[in-house]
Order: sequence, then structure tokens, then C-alpha cells
Amino acid sequence: MKTKFISTILLAFALVASSFFTPGGEESIAIGTKAPLSSVKLKGIDGADHSLESLKKENGLLVIFSCNTCPFVVGRGTDTEGWEGRYAGLKQQCDVANVGMVLINSNEAKRDNGDSMDDMKSHAADAGIDHIAYLLDKNHKVADAFGAKTTPHVFLFDSKMELSYKGAIDDNVDKASDVREHWVINALASCSAGKPIEPQETRATGCSIKRVK
Repeated sequence: MKTKFISTILLAFALVASSFFTPGGEESIAIGTKAPLSSVKLKGIDGADHSLESLKKENGLLVIFSCNTCPFVVGRGTDTEGWEGRYAGLKQQCDVANVGMVLINSNEAKRDNGDSMDDMKSHAADAGIDHIAYLLDKNHKVADAFGAKTTPHVFLFDSKMELSYKGAIDDNVDKASDVREHWVINALASCSAGKPIEPQETRATGCSIKRVK
């Protein structure tokens, strides 16, 4: 009985570990890399086809791999706010910095379980972020090209569409009021001013992107 109990605990731990992922910086495209697949068209919740290049503004483009189902994105009751509640504020900062912004849903394995296009439309409306471009990445081809691992996973490109920052939005997923390091906001300000970004990389933490194997 004791052996069976231990096996059950180990299985539960394994399931949790497979759902949440904290990758190192080396697993995604390197700083200075041109945006991959920037001309590839993806369908948005507005019904139109968009490319990264078409969404770019004068000073660059902020790309966030996101979804409708991960607690690191949408929150989980009183345990954590999630980062999605900060997307609208990031859009405002992007507008000030003259940087485009796009959310990309690459959860192909969950299209029938919360991450379909219809789900994306309704979720964005409910969350008050339907004014932000939100694209469906069929067969996670863009996520694969980026080496994106988590939701969320942030990639900020400069005016030349070269990667200038990657990683997390800030240092506190649980409460916006407790954030001490506003990495993306600071990166946007530096990017628009043509100044060096510091740090250029932080650790992306979230749920693993649900790929089809």
C-alpha cells in the first residue's frame, strides 16, 4: 500500500512538471536574430490575416506567446493574478513607444479544449484585450521557429526586426502591485529611445506550449 501511495505521488508530480516549464535563455532564438517567419500570414480574431512584419511599427514589435487556459496567463482565483491583466497596459506602452504588439496562440493540442479560434475571440472580449492583435499559430510553426516554450513567452524586436529582449514580462506573476522589475516596460522605453536594453534576457516562466507530437 505504501509503495502504491508513493507511486501515485510521483505520478502527480510528473504531471505537474509536464504542465509548467521554466526554460533557460539558450533554448530560444538568440538576441540579435531577425524575426523568424515574419512574412507568414496568421489568422487573427478580427478575421483578417496578419504577419509579424505587417504588425510592426516604426520602433519594432512586441510578440507574446499566450493562450486562454494557462494560470500564468489568466490567473487562478486568489492564488495568482496571471500576466494577462497587464497586456492592456503593455499595449498602451507599446503605442507610446511606437512599437507594435501581437499575441500568438500556439496551443495546437488544446484547440478542442479552450484554445480554438472561437475560444480566443470570446476570451479576448471577456478579458478586455480584443483590441490587441491575437493570432492562431496553426501547428505551432511560429512558436517552433522562435523556440518559444511557455505561455507567456516574450520577444521584443527593434526597428530592424532584430531581437532585443526575450523572457518574462516582469518579476511577479501573482500581483502587479508587487512587481519590482518591469522588464518589458523598461525594454520598450530603451528600444524606442535607441538605448541599450538591460537585461536583454530573463527567464520565461509559465505553462508549456501544448504542441502536437
